[in-house]
Amino acid sequence: MKTSYNEEDIIETTDSSKLEKIEIELLLQGLYKWCGYDFRSYAYNSIRRRIQHRVEAEKLSSITGLLEKILHDPACLRRLIADFSINVTEMFRDPLFFLDFREKVIPMLRTYPSIRIWHAGCSTGEEVYSMAILLLEEGLYEKTKIYATDINADVLKVAKSGRYSLENMKKYTKNYLHAGGNNAFSDYYTVIDNGVKFHSHLSKNVVFAQHNLVTDQSFNEFHVILCRNVLIYFNKELQKRVHNLFYESLAMFGILGLGDKETIYYTDKDDYYEEISTKQKLYKKVK
Repeated sequence: MKTSYNEEDIIETTDSSKLEKIEIELLLQGLYKWCGYDFRSYAYNSIRRRIQHRVEAEKLSSITGLLEKILHDPACLRRLIADFSINVTEMFRDPLFFLDFREKVIPMLRTYPSIRIWHAGCSTGEEVYSMAILLLEEGLYEKTKIYATDINADVLKVAKSGRYSLENMKKYTKNYLHAGGNNAFSDYYTVIDNGVKFHSHLSKNVVFAQHNLVTDQSFNEFHVILCRNVLIYFNKELQKRVHNLFYESLAMFGILGLGDKETIYYTDKDDYYEEISTKQKLYKKVK
């Protein structure tokens, strides 16, 4: 039996898809031209989902309508930027990563008179405080400066405050112990109202600042760069650019830590690193 196709439906579906892509390109270009935020090289499917979410949340009928609104409504602009920021994090996230860092990287860091660490895409700061706790326990915190950066100013405010939900502490305590923690995790924070505040001495050597991996350059030389589960949201060309940025920012024999779904393999920097931990994605710059 021959199947009949409605040619108008096929054309409409194709045109609709093309039109949506054009609208997304115009939105991202307008966002870049208007305020300098460059999301044009983010993975298309990921950025498309976030745009559609904001269109629906703002009760708009089209992506073009969203472009018009962000150009004239600063609050809507901030909401869209927040949608584009990936803020999935927790204390000692992937505990085995921190355990491998403690066992395999800390001995190298002990040989340095001072240590500079860059947390790129630090989000709300949980992993920054995790690293501060780890370094404190290993006796290295006092000679370390941690630079914690993110594109999103709002999440940086949370990170600076050191305030988090009390209900997460049970899970975070479990992560901490699996990461090789050797104290009571509750020693590092105070319960305040319905949340907790991590002690201020954990952030005294931390610099929180806005930095855009897409458009900004290197700002120092580092012994460790941690950027975990951020690159998966970039397209291949942007991943290449960021890998070059990290390579240029790392001191010789510096350590690069990536997320569990990321790798330096299949990049043009593959031969410049030595693998420190296969499963936990820790690499040492060797040339």
